[in-house]
Amino acid sequence: MNTREQQLPSRRLIIPLFITNRGCPHRCAFCRGTTAGNGSPETMTAAVMEDIVSRYLSTSKPDKKAYTQIAFYGGNFTGLDPCEQENLLNLAGAFIKTGEVRSLRISTRPDFIGYDHIERLKRARVKTVEIGAQSMVDEVLDLSCRGHSSEDVRKAVTILRENGFETGVHLMAGLPGDSRDRFLYSVDEVIRLRPDMVRIHPVLVFAKTALADAYERGGYRPLSMDDAVDLCGHALRRFERAGIPVVRIGLQPESDMERPGTILGGPYHPAFRTLVEGALFFEMASLLLASMPDNLRQASFYVSPKDVSFFRGLNNGNMERIKARARLTGLTVTADPGQMRGTLRLVAEDHRREIHRIPEKVDLRYTDLECEDV
Repeated sequence: MNTREQQLPSRRLIIPLFITNRGCPHRCAFCRGTTAGNGSPETMTAAVMEDIVSRYLSTSKPDKKAYTQIAFYGGNFTGLDPCEQENLLNLAGAFIKTGEVRSLRISTRPDFIGYDHIERLKRARVKTVEIGAQSMVDEVLDLSCRGHSSEDVRKAVTILRENGFETGVHLMAGLPGDSRDRFLYSVDEVIRLRPDMVRIHPVLVFAKTALADAYERGGYRPLSMDDAVDLCGHALRRFERAGIPVVRIGLQPESDMERPGTILGGPYHPAFRTLVEGALFFEMASLLLASMPDNLRQASFYVSPKDVSFFRGLNNGNMERIKARARLTGLTVTADPGQMRGTLRLVAEDHRREIHRIPEKVDLRYTDLECEDV
């Protein structure tokens, strides 16, 4: 593991402020356009920011305050007018001066990161820059109307790493023109860039988008839920093996996403990561049980306390599937504080087996704690 990865805080509180697609030069095929962004206002003032940040700080648990960041999401931050950038950075910087916040985070496009942006971000104590790559296949980017190339992503991440920024990369599965091989190629290309973290989510078809028009004409077919879970599971394992934390899988749920007519198609689930992690644990459990005698009827699994819900699956669905597949009459799962995350141990009668989906030396403690709107 490199030095940069070892220095990542194990837990941090992210206070998201949404700039509602401002700074973007055009709309991508899948883009919803302006959105409420968890209640962030169109115009940010000192009073508004004080109210939002104070509410997050007052409702967060003490252990989440080890490292606090204000994040500007939902748009192309470095594409904003320089005066607007300075204003937002200064407003957020006031909380750094008081010690309530440690640093800032922004999300932006790869073609809006150059050496001319770096000094402004450094002065403002921006620590983390997340890049919306979405794909590393140029044809996929063109068909998605992204307006940038895969080389722009490589250059942006390189510039940011050279200048000491913590970097994140966003990828989407199921874009127009994408395929299984192309998506996993994008995963491997991002791994070569060595970002500090990644986010992955499958494409959803939102109403009033170019993608919605193509979908309704039959020109675009979104991923099924099973295919989305499978693809994102493969991506998760590849990133884990490379020692790159996947800090989110699936879109952050927003209040209007459950409203009929908002999402026209695609694999939406508010707990999408649970589906992905559950599928991986089901696969691991199946492999372990396959190595046991055919007459096995009782089995006990041991996992990290943080993996118990993933192993069980939504509504204990994994437990039922595992029992049915192996014809078990009894199945238990126990949280073992000594068990590393991403590993599974099976104890049955006189047999003991263990399986790892990631190498033991990889430390994936870093977790973003993005709060819901308060």
